[in-house]
Amino acid sequence: MKYQWVLFDADDTLFHFDAKAGLQHMFAQHDVDFSDEHFFEYKRVNDQLWVDYQNNQVTVSDLKTRRFTKWAEHLSISPETLNNQFLASMAKICQPLEGVVELLNTLSNHSKLAIITNGFTQLQQVRLQNTGLADYFSTIITSEEAGVAKPDPAIFNYALEQIQHTDRKSVLMVGDNPHSDILGANKAGFDSCWLNVNKQPLPDHIAATYQVHSMVELEGLIKSLSSNKP
Repeated sequence: MKYQWVLFDADDTLFHFDAKAGLQHMFAQHDVDFSDEHFFEYKRVNDQLWVDYQNNQVTVSDLKTRRFTKWAEHLSISPETLNNQFLASMAKICQPLEGVVELLNTLSNHSKLAIITNGFTQLQQVRLQNTGLADYFSTIITSEEAGVAKPDPAIFNYALEQIQHTDRKSVLMVGDNPHSDILGANKAGFDSCWLNVNKQPLPDHIAATYQVHSMVELEGLIKSLSSNKP
């Protein structure tokens, strides 16, 4: 196959990421009925922190703690503890997206697979084990370990070091987020495949080598590439 390595994003590419369900699971341990209003406020704070983190304006420690500061004060518990409990809940409820297992079964016959994610290190291996996907991936690269987040090309350079691979043209990046996954691949000189489930327009300044709308389409693309069909 054209691509010796395929790098996958994690959240909403391989795994269903239901933050609200994870928060409800976590806060139930504190006898809190986590409402839609609570989630809206959490998301307002968290989303901005993630933007700031990807722009290197806050640290990973800032992100982990500041999103739970008010709840920590309310519950008289440290924000670090709440963050750890949240990640544990997310790992427990995590499920692969539909078609992921079939895709990985096909792809693992042709290429080596790794994960490159802005998600936290603590969550990754646990949910891979919980979902039975661990054996498919030889390497997990996180922004927390790399010290920089997608779309910064430095995390992709770090990934190449970790997988001990130098040929950028034989690496494919697959992800759902054009602003981190696809733009990052552009900056790093990788080919890319945008998993565009919601069929949104691609931003003008970002170019995807391929675009698919489902895992079934992605599996078909992989089979086409492996047989050298157009």
